[in-house]
Amino acid sequence: MPALPEEAPAVPGMTYDQMLERVRYEGAYPTRERAETTVLAVLAALGRQVTGEERVDLAARLPVEAAHALASQIPAIEPLTGWGFVKDLAARLGGTPATARWDTGAVLNVVADLAGPDLLDRVLAQLPPGYGLLFGRAELARAA
Repeated sequence: MPALPEEAPAVPGMTYDQMLERVRYEGAYPTRERAETTVLAVLAALGRQVTGEERVDLAARLPVEAAHALASQIPAIEPLTGWGFVKDLAARLGGTPATARWDTGAVLNVVADLAGPDLLDRVLAQLPPGYGLLFGRAELARAA
């Protein structure tokens, strides 16, 4: 029986505090509290979009507090495109789409590193168009 391919390793475990500091740095947030508010909001929004094994595997790669924010959400009935995700986050945070896009990028770039390339590929394959850019990846147009 052939061996199953192993996923490429993700970034070694990161504590929640380390995650917050990295998001604070990448997002240029003035305080740890602002970074934490952003992390929790973006992960909750992502938790409404990602389902199945990908959701479980992604939560397993995150620090416990971040995993809880992701996994405690009820999945949305209608998936949002990447742009819909940003607009929904802006409405929930009371900000603009531009600030929500900034917040999303600051958090999801860190999540992408924690997930690793193989899991991120699986997550992106499950989501509607527009999420690749949110995770800091180029996104090619899908063939019709």
